[in-house]
Amino acid sequence: MLNRRTFVSTIVGLALVASAPFALADDKKMYIPLISKGFQHQFWQAVKSGADQAAEEFGVDITFEGPDNETMVDRQIDMLSAGLAKKPAAIGFAALDSQAAIPLLKQAKKAGIPIVAFDSGVESDIPVSTATTNNVAAAALAADKMSELIGGKGKVAIVAHDQTSRTGIDRRDGFMNRMKEKHPGIEVVSVQYGAGDQLQSTEISKSILTAYPDLKGMFGTNEGSAIGVVNGARESARKGLIIIGYDSGAAQKKAIMDGLMAGAITQNPVGIGYETVKAAVMSARGEKVELLIDTGFYYYDAKTINDPKIAAVLYD
Repeated sequence: MLNRRTFVSTIVGLALVASAPFALADDKKMYIPLISKGFQHQFWQAVKSGADQAAEEFGVDITFEGPDNETMVDRQIDMLSAGLAKKPAAIGFAALDSQAAIPLLKQAKKAGIPIVAFDSGVESDIPVSTATTNNVAAAALAADKMSELIGGKGKVAIVAHDQTSRTGIDRRDGFMNRMKEKHPGIEVVSVQYGAGDQLQSTEISKSILTAYPDLKGMFGTNEGSAIGVVNGARESARKGLIIIGYDSGAAQKKAIMDGLMAGAITQNPVGIGYETVKAAVMSARGEKVELLIDTGFYYYDAKTINDPKIAAVLYD
């Protein structure tokens, strides 16, 4: 008996195989849907902004959508199915689960529809390109900064956004592995997952702080996680805790300026959106694209937040 996901994949696959790879009439613009992880963070709005810029520059039509939160894998798969059924020129896809979408991606490949991964890749060689931050290196830099700020010894914890996406895995492991390799005096005593939700991450942070009263630092692996850590420390009346975040956004920037967060890693979300659409257009035209498009990152704090090269990639 077919389960729901298999049934949807089969129907979409039949529709794609029965059609031309992507028929572009002379009087129609190329259409490229982008399936994001969500809209709940300002990060995704910045990605959309970059995608819109590229769409205007290259003269293509795009849509940008994502589920209500970053735990809704099935909903994202439905969106990918719907995008495929429209027989687009190419698709941009930021996977919530690095394996769940592979059956549909295989259908897209069979139909000749290029897939460009953005922000978070998949466990497959199907995407023709991935526009992303080097999350392992960025999280390693966060670990280096944490070690420096707590004096190279003590207990720290991680509040991560998930354990299924490539970004969640890479940021968690990049931080932990750098601590093991370069900072042996520091012990990562807890890794908890808050789905990138501020409220959930706040409660998780409070429970960690209760369990480890001697904790020296916490790392939040995305915007919602980091703000959750800040709120958890505030509600626990925890003074002196070193908090390092990931991404920017108005609340995180304010926390840094107010001294509640030591600093954070910023990506280049506008660049991620722009490069995704650019690579999709090139692939649809049969042009060669880079397999990995590294969109860069910086560590910023209250001293460097107004540095022009950093300010250019921060978002509100």
